[in-house]
Amino acid sequence: MEDGSAKKREKQRVWRTEKPYKGIRMRKWGKWVAEIREPNKRSRIWLGSYSTPVAAARAYDTAVYYLRGPSARLNFPDLLLGEMRMSDLSAASIRKKAIEVGARVDARETALRESSNHHHHEIVNGCHRSTISGLEEKPDLNKIPEPEDSEWDV
Repeated sequence: MEDGSAKKREKQRVWRTEKPYKGIRMRKWGKWVAEIREPNKRSRIWLGSYSTPVAAARAYDTAVYYLRGPSARLNFPDLLLGEMRMSDLSAASIRKKAIEVGARVDARETALRESSNHHHHEIVNGCHRSTISGLEEKPDLNKIPEPEDSEWDV
């Protein structure tokens, strides 16, 4: 029986690295999506598609809290807001609120990630280039180049 428990532990380890939070998954193309099952039903509530796993997890947390109340198992229990009261608990209203929270978190996470990227400008073979964290930004080929030294002055 030892072999079965070792396989189970390995499966749990792989699952934790691939799915960092409950209620989310990553699409093949890199977007993170969240969804949740409605209680006592086979149907799911779609909670949106996000750039970051944190945003998808926060959308899931919002929905699971509305569906299951204070006893819900959350990804971020410390981030539960006092505004988590809603009179209409329909799937549509839960989806709307979860997407609202997820979009707000996604925008903040994306802005933080982009602000941490450093823009570097350099001149290579007389061409001005901009690099963002090692990725080269392509020059606009439709733009007339501006002279960078005095030999172009007439």
